Amino acid sequence: MRKLLFALCALFMLQIQFAWGQAELRSGHPDRYTVVKGDTLWDISSRFLQSPWLWPEIWHANPQIDNPHLIYPGDVIGLVYIGGQPRITTLKRGQNSGVVKLSPQARITPISSAIPAIPMDAIAGFLTETRIVEKSDLDAAPYVLSGREHHLVTGAGDVIYARGESAGVNSMGIYRQHESYVDPDTNEFLGLEAKSIAQAKLKEIKGEILTLAIQRSNEEVLQGDRLLPTDDREINSIFHPSAPDAEINGKMIAVHNGVSQIGQYAVVTVNKGLRDGLREGNVLAIYKNGGQVKDPITKEIIALPSERAGLLMVFRAYDKVSYALILKALRPLAILDEVRNP
Repeated sequence: MRKLLFALCALFMLQIQFAWGQAELRSGHPDRYTVVKGDTLWDISSRFLQSPWLWPEIWHANPQIDNPHLIYPGDVIGLVYIGGQPRITTLKRGQNSGVVKLSPQARITPISSAIPAIPMDAIAGFLTETRIVEKSDLDAAPYVLSGREHHLVTGAGDVIYARGESAGVNSMGIYRQHESYVDPDTNEFLGLEAKSIAQAKLKEIKGEILTLAIQRSNEEVLQGDRLLPTDDREINSIFHPSAPDAEINGKMIAVHNGVSQIGQYAVVTVNKGLRDGLREGNVLAIYKNGGQVKDPITKEIIALPSERAGLLMVFRAYDKVSYALILKALRPLAILDEVRNP
């Protein structure tokens, strides 16, 4: 009985190993690589690994290096063997490490000098200027009445009047309803996308009338725009490519930035989020529907299997939806293409 249990356990572990995959070195991989400005963690892991999202399995944090989990331009990355197993580690620290302050509203984080996981210019607006909220929260938020002298359109440097509760905060973001997300399969409401229009400072409260000074704006502030407490969060680019811990079967339900074709570095919304086990840094494979064909013999309509068509990485996860960046597109992609574990 003990031998049988041992054999079953061994088989179970083998199945898990097979299901999640192992980090395999890429053919022709370098033994050493010096990081240059403009590199991303995805670029570097792709140089060494067949499956870049398995980077955490092979990365070794060198204890002799300061901030060993971060990689900076000038660092020398190399392949070593520890306990007979290949590992990638920082062999030599460059001269560009450090911590910088992003802005008065942001916390201190090594975002500007350490290399990011993916190109930051493609996703920056979604880290700082867009958020997913419940419709009830947006409907209950204070709203813009007018500017000075009853102006209906205002911008940076202007004073505005709003109606509602300030919730005891002095700094507020001005948002406008943008996209409403509904699951294409279940029709469940997934969340409302609120787009940042401006940042304002509370100057005075008289009853339910709020007086605010607009500090900066991306667009003109309009009557009816909503006010939400400033989303005080750390803007972090140092997440690592990884496979999800849970099984994910979802779809791309929106594409952003006004593009009609979904290709590399397009930002998309996925109908899966934190509640489904999806986390920032998770990589998913994209599959295109194989379509249907008529059987020439039986005349039946046969559904063809979906075909793998690309890869994406989640960079911002909410409860029911996530934002992701297309990292690889083997063919033109489209809304409602499937996303699964890589």
